[in-house]
This record gives sequence, structure tokens and C-alpha cells, in this order.
Amino acid sequence: MIPEGAPFYSAETNGLVVRVVVSYVPQQSDPPSRFVWAYMVELENTSSSTLQLVSRRWIITDAHGRVEEVEGPGVVGEQPVLAPGETYQYTSGCPLPTPSGSMVGTYRMAVEGGEAFEAAIPPFSLDLPGSRKTLN
Repeated sequence: MIPEGAPFYSAETNGLVVRVVVSYVPQQSDPPSRFVWAYMVELENTSSSTLQLVSRRWIITDAHGRVEEVEGPGVVGEQPVLAPGETYQYTSGCPLPTPSGSMVGTYRMAVEGGEAFEAAIPPFSLDLPGSRKTLN
């Protein structure tokens, strides 16, 4: 579950709600050349169909406008199946060479007995604590 009162980013596609909470990880960062953020993702199936997360695609942009695309099967080595009403959570991380950036993406979802679809991952900002929150 998203921690009570924690600010989060959210998007919904075809009954799949994606929520993201971001936090800076100072113990893994080495300013001024390495900054690391952890992001916790919660997927909630509000549809009436069983859904499986098949793959992911991320677009990561640093403060200098450099873009990196990351694609692959599942998330954190899993391809979770969510029955109607179920949720799934995972945590991952993103290192950047700049003190801010942004991420956005999609999950490829298979629908039991139906068509697959691309679910939106909301754009979210990677910012140092205390800095102004901006989507680059």
C-alpha cells in the first residue's frame, strides 16, 4: 500500500490504476555525479478481468535532456497476474548523473480472454529533497 499521506503520481488505463511514490536515496548517491532515487509502484486492478503485466517500457530523462529508454519483460523479474480487485507492489531504483530528472512509461498488459493493452505509467519527477518539483 502507498504510505498514508504520501504524495504519489497516478494514472489509470482500462481499469489498471498505477500509483508511484518516489524518494531520494542519499546513501547510494555520490554527488555531484551520481544521484539515486527509489520508486515504489502499486498496480491495482479495478477492472472485471484478470490482467497480467507482460513487459515494461521506461523513458528516463535527466536534467540535461538526455533520454534513456529501458524495455524488458515484467518488473523486478516477475510478470504478476492480478485478478479483479487485487493489487501488486514493487520497488526499484533509478540512478542519474544529474540532481533531477523524470520518468514515464507503459506496461504491456495481457487481458485474460481478451486483447492486450498498453497501460500508462504516470510521468513523475526525480528531485532532491527540498528542491522545487518539476517535470523536466
